[in-house]
Formats: sequence, structure tokens, C-alpha cells
Amino acid sequence: MEPLVKLPADRLAAVSGVLTDIDDTLTRDGAIEAVGIAALQRLHACGVLVIAITGRPAGWSEPFAVQWPVQAIVAENGGVMLRAGPAGLEREFAQGAAERARNAQRLQACAAEVLQGIAGTTLAADSAGRLTDIAIDHSEFAHLDEARIQQVAALMRRHGLNATVSSIHINGWIGEHTKWTGAQWAVQRCTGAPLRVEDWLYIGDSTNDQLMFERIPLSVAVANIARFVPMLDVLPAYVTRAERGAGFAEMVDALLAARAAA
Repeated sequence: MEPLVKLPADRLAAVSGVLTDIDDTLTRDGAIEAVGIAALQRLHACGVLVIAITGRPAGWSEPFAVQWPVQAIVAENGGVMLRAGPAGLEREFAQGAAERARNAQRLQACAAEVLQGIAGTTLAADSAGRLTDIAIDHSEFAHLDEARIQQVAALMRRHGLNATVSSIHINGWIGEHTKWTGAQWAVQRCTGAPLRVEDWLYIGDSTNDQLMFERIPLSVAVANIARFVPMLDVLPAYVTRAERGAGFAEMVDALLAARAAA
């Protein structure tokens, strides 16, 4: 990872859109930081598209899809897309209703085994809003050490689930969707054109952003990525000096300055 200040201005000036994680990239303790929302507003005012992609549930994300200046929020690691439309909130799913119903039974069976078999595990506090996945809290309101985090992820995979670890939760879901497929889906639906990786920047903070760091060449992490660096096989290209929302704002300031100078 190189410091963000080493990112060439001409590369930043060419960016037309930002794909961003939410938890601990825009937020602190589950709430968006003032500097984060102000940075989103600056991007919007300058015509830079923003799509947020998160492991958070649809229920948690719905109000922000309407309130924040974003084109869409892709929730549940690519499972659900939320957009503000002419008639209010629009919700789209990566899977049909029958498939989601079948998967829900398997997901709940897996969750029950995790809670019964691994000491100290609890469902994420936002679980009531989840429509296509399950989540176990490891750092939001509960604490699991690294060994138990890996136990949970391994058990999910034994059940045939995909499993990723965010800065706060261990997420499990069934299907081929990911943050990457969610990004492709959202860009196509919001712009009418396929995602061209050279036109977009991705910013995140943890291991569940790894696929995006790999697929988007202009990838940035906020400084609190440091906690997860030993667990990453693919690192982001650049890292901010500041953490969380302040780090996001640092990236936005650099991007807008480059565009203004171009």
C-alpha cells in the first residue's frame, strides 16, 4: 500500500464514480460521521456518482438509501439493491422469492448451530433487518477473538455458505453474489452502462473488501485497515492518513482537487 498522497492526480481526475464500503469507512460505532456525510455531499455537488456496497442488512440500509446523496446502496454483500425512485424506495434482489425462501431455512439452521456450538456467539443486533444472509457479531456489541471468528466462518462454509469478515460482523449467505457482482449490478442499473473499472475508485477498510481491492485497480483503504492487513491476501493500492469518515473525506478532497486542476 502506498500513501494516498502518492496517488497520481491524473488518475484521480479520471474517476467518474466512487464505490464505497460503509462500516468503519464512512461510520464510527455504527453512525455516519459528520465528515463522511459532508464528503458525500461534496461528491454529489460535483457530479461524482457514489454507490455504497455493504454487508449491512436491507432494513438497516433503507433509510440511508433515501437520505444520503448516493445513487444506490447494495446491502447484504450483493444480495439486495436499494435506490430512491420516483415513488419512494425501490428494492431489488439478486435472487427470486422462491430461492430466498429455500435459502432462509438453511441460513437459520446454520445460525442455530453457530450459537449452540461456539461459545460467546450472538447474532448481529441488526439481524431483524436481514433478508438474504445471517451475521454474527464479533466487534460491534460483542467481542470474539480471532480463533472464534475463524471457527464461525468455517462452520458457515461447512453449511455451504459464503462467509466473509467485516470490521464488525461475520456474514454468511447462499449464492454467487458478492460485493463485486453487486457493484456490477448497481452500476449497470444506475448508469445504464457496464462497470468500467478504470472509471471508478473503491474505498474500504477490512477483509470483506478484499475482492473489491483485487478487481478495482484504483483501490483505497482508510487508515484503520491496519487491523486487518495481516489477514489480507490482496492489499488496496493506497491508504489514507486518517481513519474512518475522516479518511473517506481525505480521499474525497484529493479526488475533487485533482478534478478541479485537470
